[in-house]
Amino acid sequence: MSVINPRTALVFILVTICLDSIGLGIIIPSFPALVSETAHVSLTESSKYFGIVMGSYAFMQFLFSPLVGNLSDRYGRRPILLISVFGLGMDYLVMYFAPSLFWLILGRAISGMFGASFTTAAAYIADISSPEKRAQNFGMIGAAFGIGFVIGPAIGGLLSDFGSRAPFMVAACFSLINFIYGLLVLKESLPVDQRRAFEWKRANPLGALLQMGRFAKMKYLFIVSFLMILTNMSVHSTWNYYTMDKFHWTVKNVGISLAVIGVFFGVVQGGLSGVLVKKLGEKGAATFGFINLIGMFLILIFLPSHLGWVLYFGMLPYALSGIVDPSVRSLISRKTAMNEQGELQGVFTSLMSLGEILGPPLFMWLYYSARTSAPAQSWSYAAPFILATVFALAGLLLVRWVLKDYRKKEEEPISKDLSSQ
Repeated sequence: MSVINPRTALVFILVTICLDSIGLGIIIPSFPALVSETAHVSLTESSKYFGIVMGSYAFMQFLFSPLVGNLSDRYGRRPILLISVFGLGMDYLVMYFAPSLFWLILGRAISGMFGASFTTAAAYIADISSPEKRAQNFGMIGAAFGIGFVIGPAIGGLLSDFGSRAPFMVAACFSLINFIYGLLVLKESLPVDQRRAFEWKRANPLGALLQMGRFAKMKYLFIVSFLMILTNMSVHSTWNYYTMDKFHWTVKNVGISLAVIGVFFGVVQGGLSGVLVKKLGEKGAATFGFINLIGMFLILIFLPSHLGWVLYFGMLPYALSGIVDPSVRSLISRKTAMNEQGELQGVFTSLMSLGEILGPPLFMWLYYSARTSAPAQSWSYAAPFILATVFALAGLLLVRWVLKDYRKKEEEPISKDLSSQ
């Protein structure tokens, strides 16, 4: 296997994640309109189905992430990553031609299978990162997503003039370009002698989640990660409806707002996450992130309908909340052997997917119920964010409890294989 330059490899993986993020970001502004079109209902009525469409992606990602992670531990990161990227591109084409809501849901489900490429990309990052750089490099994943969400939704907003399906064709092109790029450039990061045998008992969601038990008290950090994802789903799943209903934003306005969020996330996770973790420590950084997330929710809950522009100021604390994930991943990754990084990232992706399974239907149902039962009440717009604030507070209290005796020097990286323990 050829020698990998860590800096060059990191750049490639970040470009890969960025291109995937662009593809996903392109379709977001037009997604409610396409759900409305394929379900043959109004935009407001489509909110009943939007959570199901979003949840189908997450459900399949939940099922397949442990499998993908374990396959990458057995066969290497490169082939698994390339297959995932190619499959994602093909599936965008399926959704472009989707004649009904059933096909759209099916397309999102297949996307979830191949969207587990994030698992392998994160494992690749862990392979090439030194312990002291791991939190910063995991933060760069968020930065790459942020950059993608600057470009993607902006393009998606502009493409909305060409119909609700056009963004899916462009997203397919981005994914296929990404595949060709990887085919030519990507090198393997996991040496053959570092790979481990594939085990079905560890390559399913239940088996993967049971692996959390070996981390003693640190296992509760996985719950922190899950709560973080779940709270974020309140924004991801309702943003279009919340801003369009309450502030009368257009699809282009939504695209611009997502691009601004992407800029903030890129700046925070690409330029500030490493600095903040180094200065505050993982414990302080995670606490700081949760406090900012709660601040964002308070803005969403209490902001009057004639002050929609204030949302742009609330996007900064929302972006700062993104520091929680790299802090938690860094802590647990240090305690995991190299040939188990794929499995570990599969657990994180499964938890992320579980949050995406439960979150969109829950928050969209809450939004729809509140808006239809009390349309004249301003609190009805904020119903999902009230519940999300409770989840965020629970995450904050849990991370403070888990890490109350934490000292950075106590967390030494390990290199041995833990699979026999």
